Amino acid sequence: MPGKFHLISKLGRIEKSVDAHCGAVLAGRWNYEGTALVTVGEDGQVKIWSKSGMLRSTLAQQGRPVYSVAWGPDSGKILYTSGKQLIIKPLQPNAKVLQWKAHDGLILKTDWNSVNDLILSAGEDCKYKVWDSYGRLLYSSQPHEYPITSVAWAVDGELFAVGSFHTLRLCGKTGWSYTLEKPNTGSIYNIAWSIDGTQLAGACGNGHVIFAHVVEQRWEWKNFEITLIKRRTMEVHNVINDAVDLLEFRDRVIKASLNYGHLVVSTSLQCYVFSVKNWNTPLIFDLKERTVSLILQAERHFLLVDGGGLYLYSYEGRLISSPKYPGMRTDILNAQTVSLSNDTLAVKDKADEKVIYIFEALSGKPLGDGKPLTHKTEIVEIALDQKGLTSERKIAFIDKNRDLYITSVKRFGKEQKIVKIGTMVQTLAWNDTSNILCGIQDTRFTVWYYPNTVYVDKDLLPKTLYENEASEFSKNPQIVHFIGNLVTIRRSDGSLTHLNISPYPAILHEYVSSSKWEDAVRLCRFAEDQTMWTCLAAMAFANKEMATAEIAYASIGEIDKVQYINSIKDLPSKESRMAHMLLFSGNSQEAETLLLQTGLIYQAIQVNINLYNWDRALELAVKHKTHVDTVLAYRQKFLEDFGRKETNKRFLQYAEGHCSHVSITQEASDWEVWQDQVWILRVTTVSDPPPPLPPPLAASIACTI
Repeated sequence: MPGKFHLISKLGRIEKSVDAHCGAVLAGRWNYEGTALVTVGEDGQVKIWSKSGMLRSTLAQQGRPVYSVAWGPDSGKILYTSGKQLIIKPLQPNAKVLQWKAHDGLILKTDWNSVNDLILSAGEDCKYKVWDSYGRLLYSSQPHEYPITSVAWAVDGELFAVGSFHTLRLCGKTGWSYTLEKPNTGSIYNIAWSIDGTQLAGACGNGHVIFAHVVEQRWEWKNFEITLIKRRTMEVHNVINDAVDLLEFRDRVIKASLNYGHLVVSTSLQCYVFSVKNWNTPLIFDLKERTVSLILQAERHFLLVDGGGLYLYSYEGRLISSPKYPGMRTDILNAQTVSLSNDTLAVKDKADEKVIYIFEALSGKPLGDGKPLTHKTEIVEIALDQKGLTSERKIAFIDKNRDLYITSVKRFGKEQKIVKIGTMVQTLAWNDTSNILCGIQDTRFTVWYYPNTVYVDKDLLPKTLYENEASEFSKNPQIVHFIGNLVTIRRSDGSLTHLNISPYPAILHEYVSSSKWEDAVRLCRFAEDQTMWTCLAAMAFANKEMATAEIAYASIGEIDKVQYINSIKDLPSKESRMAHMLLFSGNSQEAETLLLQTGLIYQAIQVNINLYNWDRALELAVKHKTHVDTVLAYRQKFLEDFGRKETNKRFLQYAEGHCSHVSITQEASDWEVWQDQVWILRVTTVSDPPPPLPPPLAASIACTI
């Protein structure tokens, strides 16, 4: 009878039949945990059932048939069709419902992927479309000859299949078509992918079931090009000498990755590790029963992700670690939500998308104080830099607003600065050999030659960028990889395009990492590029190489900063120099803390006076019972310059009750002025003697009780 669904055991026996709808049941879907079933039918109802077939709720009821339904990634929302409309309805009562017109004809099929959070729809208007979970259109196909009767995502969200009359099409996740087949099947009404994403089955209008296998996938790295020519055979082509090798596998290939001189291949039962120097003797080890869904590589090791966990292996096949975190769901991880470097693993949490878990690669333990990195907005993509010291490891991420941020992964208690360095960023990638970051923001292709500049001298950051027009890449381009000086970008139509950037910044990074400062200066002089000098200025200051920093800042015309660097170089106390370097980078709180810890009380007070933090300056003076009169004198002169009277109660209290008479003079030669009229004292001893005031206050100032 129509209106029923059947619960069937693995052995094919009908365990239970349930009367679900008036009229035909048009679609049914299990949630990702397998604990609930949603059905829709000709009666226009959307119903939720337990796995034993008990009705939990009727989520929606409308006057027209519902042809297709899908669960949201967290099983907390339902997507269903209503004529030409798509509707997303949360399971929580009174939550906001999202509804939009998706097609010009009846919508026949829809699907929602748990990994990439993208939605597919297909309709009688002969088009298929890709949407994000907010209902924004990402891709719309050209009209086909016949209505689109089926669409389905592969489990990992990288591919989807489209079915129509005598038509089966394979597409990339952004909508472009890989291949088109014309089987003699009639309309393909439903498509189901295997769990490993290597094959699919289609229910055909002529009563047949069609099976298809994904082949001819390609991987490229430097001079090597690898193609999956059969389900168990790969072809390796070295484009330099035109040599060809065939790699045979016992089982079908499921996932592969080519990077850092190694090819890692997972089959249904084993993992193969090849070196590009020798294709004949791979290292082979057995896998657990679960299917590998993702392979990520770093220079020293690689990561396998399956439904059971995260597994970090060396290229010799040794299991290094298996990191875990609360509520871990590895089945929904992809290359945008996991990132690997030589010493660090970062994973974006799905339960709370504002959180990134950061692990030490070798031990699998949380990094630093064990607390995850938390952002104010949901994060959509993360990427770790690949080179340099562990203590300087940086992570870049794009949030829901398409803003690009960078921060340190080392976190010990205190809040680390999360700094925004870009807006409207669609995609990003770190270079494989140096810490250079590239991305596409709005209509510009941008390269951040030294992103760490934001922590050294953020005013210089715009001068360390390379920008180029990116409109040629059309809508939603994706950076595939950034190897050496070559950036590979996949356009929205699926074609690959390559961009070359200057080799000089990477060479500069190499010189700096090797402390070859003279070579770095010579390179900048040879390149005659202001961007290079700016990068060197920030790099030298970050590495406390003041002589080189002075040369570089002078070359870009930052004379005020050259003067300040000179004043820092002349300070006799190491702690004082460190504090002024922190001030230079805008870290006034850290500078004050350092000065207080080393007993340089007056300098800590002076830092706050220079920054007009009057309350903090007075607080320190009172707390340490020193230089209160000096703070009051500075404050009085400040108010006189602006023709104002004192209104701060604390200053009035101490002005009336603390000082009887102060006579302060100072020679102008003991002071230097910086760009914004901040007065910097040239300290002559470490003992921190009571200093006089600068020339503007070189007069007798009387405070009477």
